[in-house]
Amino acid sequence: MTNAYSERKYIVIGIVLLCGIIFAIRLFYLQVVDDSYKLDAKNQAFRYLTDYAVRGYIYDRKGKLLVYNEAAYDLMVTPKQVKEIDTMALCKLLDITKESFLRKMKKANEAPNSPRKPSIFEKQISAQTYAALQEKLYKFKGFFVQSRTLRKYPKKIAAHLLGYIGEVDKNMTEKDPYYKEGDYIGISGIEKSYEAQLRGKKGLRIMMVDVHNREKGSYAEGRYDTLSIPGLQLSCTLDADLQEYGELLMTNKIGSAVAIDPSTGEILALVTSPTYDPNLMVGRVRSVNYSKLAQDTIGVPLYNRALMAPYPPGSTFKLVDALIGLQEGVLTPHTLYPCRGGYPPLGGKPKCHNHASPCDLTGAIGTSCNSYFSYVFKSILDNKKYKNDQEGFEYWRKYVLSFGIGRRLNADIVNELRGTLPTSTYYSGPKVFGKNWKASNIISLGIGQAELGVTQLQGANIVAAIANRGYYYIPHIVRAVNGNPNDTSLARFKVKNYTLVHDTACFNDVIEGMSKAVQSGTAAQLKIPGVEFCAKTGTAQNPHGKDHSVFVAFAPKENPKIAIAVLVENAGFGATWAGPIATLMMEKYLKGKIERLDMEKRIIEANLIEMQLAGRKK
Repeated sequence: MTNAYSERKYIVIGIVLLCGIIFAIRLFYLQVVDDSYKLDAKNQAFRYLTDYAVRGYIYDRKGKLLVYNEAAYDLMVTPKQVKEIDTMALCKLLDITKESFLRKMKKANEAPNSPRKPSIFEKQISAQTYAALQEKLYKFKGFFVQSRTLRKYPKKIAAHLLGYIGEVDKNMTEKDPYYKEGDYIGISGIEKSYEAQLRGKKGLRIMMVDVHNREKGSYAEGRYDTLSIPGLQLSCTLDADLQEYGELLMTNKIGSAVAIDPSTGEILALVTSPTYDPNLMVGRVRSVNYSKLAQDTIGVPLYNRALMAPYPPGSTFKLVDALIGLQEGVLTPHTLYPCRGGYPPLGGKPKCHNHASPCDLTGAIGTSCNSYFSYVFKSILDNKKYKNDQEGFEYWRKYVLSFGIGRRLNADIVNELRGTLPTSTYYSGPKVFGKNWKASNIISLGIGQAELGVTQLQGANIVAAIANRGYYYIPHIVRAVNGNPNDTSLARFKVKNYTLVHDTACFNDVIEGMSKAVQSGTAAQLKIPGVEFCAKTGTAQNPHGKDHSVFVAFAPKENPKIAIAVLVENAGFGATWAGPIATLMMEKYLKGKIERLDMEKRIIEANLIEMQLAGRKK
């Protein structure tokens, strides 16, 4: 019994000694080796500063700077540390009221903020305010300044395309743990679609502060700091000079213009009018300016018409119908159809203007004959290989979809819409035509009217596909990430997308018609000295007022370098307004100067807003 007790005694003593040794080792480690717990114990003596990454710069295709960063400052507050401060003095420095001060303090105390954690009290204060505040900051215990950067735009162009940044909301912080309250994120344009590349990676700095709220340097010589990683630079496809010129031409007009390099799919210019200065969406004034822009219901400057507005393409769509008819074998370049001021089988509807009759395909494109393309559309749907017009319509629709109409092109710009392309189900509905409808019921589709709606990005893409004789690259706005044109994020823009019209001869026939439109047809007055190009005018009927002016073109005829689509709302004939804008932009891009100065002067000085408003149905 005594031996057993003695053995247990030694075991207990051994366990106690072992625990003591373990605790001693752990205490030595905490006090001598690992001092991170000191950091926690002395948390009140340290300030944790987010080291915001420098957001990536954006350049145009020629290396011109489009977006850079400018220093800005946020005043931060840790409510638990705020004691005995001169509230009115701080309000005077910040130019805010006492009521505003109390609201901000209340917000800093409430979730998702915390009384014990710093949060933004006043964001984006000016450099002048920061300088004045810095001298007296020691008087305001619990407050400190966090430096960051804001975007700056040296040229007042491409606001919709470049986009803007803003504070993250609660949904974003819950969805992505990278973002915290007070962080900025791309809200629109390139800033949003390339957020992951532009934002970089945040770091953290731990600063020591004294009892007077003054920083005394980095803790442990920065041993626990993490450096931020700058965002990547983006090389844009945009030609800044062409974009600026396009916006000048579209001033005081409502509409849009898109120019693409057909050989690459790179967007050279994307103009939507009216537009605004992108600098208006920066800093503390952003919310005020946004409200003002949003309240403009006349021009709706925040609306990106180039990507979001589906307009009837009008006569420019005849090019697509011609290609489908040629591919299907129901049309040849020599096919003749009559025109007697309109489409004869339906009593002259759709109507047409005076021109020589009958026309072959080239002549019909050159004169933009409505009757001819009504016949072409009907022949596609009436094709004997289909059991009825409705089946023919479905095949026609597949062709149209292959040109990027009625669906998103999957460009790298946010808010791109699909436009409108009706379905047979829609027409078969009891409120439309019922089950037994025919081509004659929807004949207006053949001339780009009725339920058809195309964005100008799609319009330019259609012309690019024609210029390439049957394929296109997805239109895109970034050509290189951090100098690398082969970045994986850009891979999809290198792939050719083929239309269902695959016979090159079909495109050659249509291109000859577009060339004739410039040489002696509806675009004859729009010739560019020394440049042979191909075009199609359009006057899109508008149920809400005066017709829209539409124009599509590519240049030069051989080895095209630019494809363009322009629409000016409620402006009438395509050759009167949209055509001059498109050809002037092509001239500027290809020649670097303008020789048709009288035309340029007329377009720049024209104020069509009042006319356009008068043309809308009230």
